[in-house]
Amino acid sequence: MKPDTDPADVSGHEREPIERAHLKDPADTTNTIFRYPAPDGLEDLMRRFWIPVWSVPAGQGAPQRVLQYPVCLVVVAQDYARFYGVVPGLSTTRLTGDGWAVGVMFTPAAGYLLTGKPVAAFTDRYVDLSEVLGDDGIRLTRSVRDAMNRDPRSVDAHRAAMSVFDDLLNSFVPVDEEGHLINRVVAFVEDHPDVLRVEQVRDEFDLSERALQRLVHRRTGLTPKWLIQRRRLQEAAGRLRDRSMPLAEVAAVLGYADQPHFVRDFTRVVGMTPGAFAARFNP
Repeated sequence: MKPDTDPADVSGHEREPIERAHLKDPADTTNTIFRYPAPDGLEDLMRRFWIPVWSVPAGQGAPQRVLQYPVCLVVVAQDYARFYGVVPGLSTTRLTGDGWAVGVMFTPAAGYLLTGKPVAAFTDRYVDLSEVLGDDGIRLTRSVRDAMNRDPRSVDAHRAAMSVFDDLLNSFVPVDEEGHLINRVVAFVEDHPDVLRVEQVRDEFDLSERALQRLVHRRTGLTPKWLIQRRRLQEAAGRLRDRSMPLAEVAAVLGYADQPHFVRDFTRVVGMTPGAFAARFNP
């Protein structure tokens, strides 16, 4: 996404043209997303903060489509504060009016630590933040809103809002041994495009089929096969956005047996064919 200000204006602030998982329509100029890395010491628990700020004309809506990573989220906005499990399909949020949100993208390890239960209980659903964090969640929500309501585009407001999370999240570290393992498993799948079969993951970590299935289900709510499918679809979206190769070649590079198989998978999750996506989302 194109930022409103130059990257040099914000120390430690990550600016990306389009985030890999975010299927942003290049014609949508209603919002800016500010992204900040995890604070020192919390890298095993969270990946980053993201702070969208938007202004949508009256009577209109700006749908935000995301092929979510296998991680839980916390989002505090003006009118809600929620803990989100992983959405296995396409996550869509419709922005309206003027608003902001402060989001935390966690690591795969974090959901179990924050909730105290297998993350499968939250798959494809969200709950009020207070249901997960109790009174701490209520206090955190109030403090984040106090910080952001001053000026939601201000870097100082962002820093103040993010600092509210520090003490609370530090109480959940260090991450447990199984948490480190699921972080490594997910990173292996996400960072290696040549991983196309679950057997490759099992061999890398010397895990039985049952052990890997139980690990991934308990900590992400999904399956090892889903991890691979999701990374392939995210990569497909990136290649289709820049139209760097024809559909048949995209399918081959991503390890699909043929183009029709790729088209079916992509259309089922994204809701449009790869060709239609390329035509609409190419910047």
